[in-house]
Amino acid sequence: MSAAARAPAPGEPEARLLAEHGILRLRAENPGPLTLSGTNTWVVGSDPAYVVDPGPAGQAGQAGQAGERHLERILAAVRERGGLGGVALTHDHPDHSGAVAALLARVDAPLAAAGAHVAGRRVDVQLADGVVFGPLTALPTPGHSVDHCALIAGRACLCGDAVLGEGSVFISPDPGALAGYLDGLRRLLALPLRALCPGHGPAVFDPHAKLTEYVEHRLERERRLVAALDAGARGVRELLDAAWADVPEQLRPVAAVTLAAHLDKLAEEGRLPAGVQRPSV
Repeated sequence: MSAAARAPAPGEPEARLLAEHGILRLRAENPGPLTLSGTNTWVVGSDPAYVVDPGPAGQAGQAGQAGERHLERILAAVRERGGLGGVALTHDHPDHSGAVAALLARVDAPLAAAGAHVAGRRVDVQLADGVVFGPLTALPTPGHSVDHCALIAGRACLCGDAVLGEGSVFISPDPGALAGYLDGLRRLLALPLRALCPGHGPAVFDPHAKLTEYVEHRLERERRLVAALDAGARGVRELLDAAWADVPEQLRPVAAVTLAAHLDKLAEEGRLPAGVQRPSV
């Protein structure tokens, strides 16, 4: 189905385009500065269907009701598609993995993730480069988290928080995180993809343009950072002012996390001057 997917016509509904890849998007009701309009859950294929990133756990009160509604929508979609073949995670952040236990308590199925355990449950299939789980093939995209994997389904990519439908992601300062992130984006660029299905925001039907934008965005941040360092900046605030001036104040702490990852990359490459203040993250 995905091999024959075509370029979208201007203004064509997202659901129809995703259907050509056998994919359905369900959005959790957890909007926020980091989750945008909410976390996306993706239902892939049929007879059986596979669920990618079931979303956040339900909580007490109104949030709990929203979580239960999201779970019911997932279960209804799975029933319509011939049952649940498995659940896969792009990464184990709570807004993506929190509902794993509740979903698998209702419908038992194998769980695939890069880590060994999720929500107190042992993972059945541990994702790594090239590992196949139902219709999904894993491609590591570390950066946002050390365990992050994109999942390829035909010519669509379930990309989690490696790429968003709008805006940019933060990079966690794990060893080699930013270099690994750029390598993952470039590997995705080399694939004949027709759709990106992100963890937040709308689906993207010009993957090459979006992935190129993401690589260039990260390199532009690096260029601004290096220019500030060359001009003598050494403190966290002045480096953020130079390279992340466009980031709202409420997201400055998140930008500081990514700044640490950029500084680590420069250090790994032997390009970081002495005396640079590193954010405490």
